[in-house]
Amino acid sequence: MKFSTEYLWFNTRKKREYINITPEVEALVQKSGIREGMVLVSAMHITASVYVNDAEQGLIEDIDEWLEGLAPFKADYRHHRTGETNGDAHLKSLLMHHEVIVPITNGRLDLGPWQQIYYAEFDGRRRKRVVIKAMGE
Repeated sequence: MKFSTEYLWFNTRKKREYINITPEVEALVQKSGIREGMVLVSAMHITASVYVNDAEQGLIEDIDEWLEGLAPFKADYRHHRTGETNGDAHLKSLLMHHEVIVPITNGRLDLGPWQQIYYAEFDGRRRKRVVIKAMGE
């Protein structure tokens, strides 16, 4: 079995952004030489997420609005007593999860017809990373 590990780095311009990272993950899978297996894509920060969904702008805006409704930015999170002001970002990350596993078949990501891999940033404007670990033969 082969393993390949790479990192993607982000420093978003906005506090919340949704970035399609499918091309980068696909390129790293092809570079790994793994033909059959899986790839783990995981946000290495507790205020960011990785998810799979449609790459349609209206849906991305709906997701953002939904998350803001469930975990709105506000001043009175208990977490803010620590000096942080990102309690909402932690909750948004919990809702979206921090990682996905995608099959690799014939050396390519085996995604459904509309599926794309996204990095979601909820506390941006600082440097963060995602680990991509391909495993297989």
